[in-house]
Amino acid sequence: MQIQLGRLNTLEIVKEVEFGLYLDGGEQGEILLPSRYVPETWQIGELLEVFIYLDNEERLVATTLVPAVQVGEFACLEVAWVNQYGAFLDWGLMKDLFVPFREQKMKMQVGRSYIVYAYVDEESYRIVASAKVERYLSTDRPDYSPGDEVDVLVWQKTDLGFKAIINHTYSGMLYDSELFRDIYVGWSGKAYIRQVREDGKIDLMPDKPGMEKVTDFSQVLLQFIRSNGGEIAFTDKSPADEIYETFGVSKKTFKKAVGDLYKKREIVLLDRGIRLSGL
Repeated sequence: MQIQLGRLNTLEIVKEVEFGLYLDGGEQGEILLPSRYVPETWQIGELLEVFIYLDNEERLVATTLVPAVQVGEFACLEVAWVNQYGAFLDWGLMKDLFVPFREQKMKMQVGRSYIVYAYVDEESYRIVASAKVERYLSTDRPDYSPGDEVDVLVWQKTDLGFKAIINHTYSGMLYDSELFRDIYVGWSGKAYIRQVREDGKIDLMPDKPGMEKVTDFSQVLLQFIRSNGGEIAFTDKSPADEIYETFGVSKKTFKKAVGDLYKKREIVLLDRGIRLSGL
């Protein structure tokens, strides 16, 4: 068995002691799960999913808490305190996550949040973090297809839009011209692959592509009109931000859905808005 430091591991309970449970760490020996993290019900031989990190004396220790970031992942974390060696980030565990000065792009300040990558330092065998994000992003050509759903974390603002980390591995771009929601550095959520360019760069979309999105929203829009007395005061000239605030979609998606319903003769287009057919 190989313990993954800084990751979730599934370990067997081997014995109980006054201050907690010992788990089978294989070649690493028995690993303590302190009493505060012991579940209400358990039994010897049971498997527990635990996060493995180092305590203040640099010993392996387990917790049932899941931190905001694991080794090999990126996250936006707030600085809890700093000292002469670096900054310490709140990642949800009793022992804060250390960022040495050499791994900071600029001097980190208490109370501010930064995008970081968590890794195990080979020399010290400690879990640390780095704000030098680019170093840890893959330059390999990704195997994505247009329309694929991905998890993203926005890490940088540019003149074109926002750079986002895709599935903790690649960098992609969300363009300002397509954004109809409040995006900011540190925002995380779902996005969709628009294309993977010849040079391997990835363009992202904030919404589902093509008719799948339109078809989904067409039914939502139709029900919205019905529930509002059969008529709404929205047209293709309505501001994009008002459309997004009300429906959660871009103006482009709204207009396509309106066109879809109009072709099916479900609605009538008026100067003042949209009305259900037959009213």
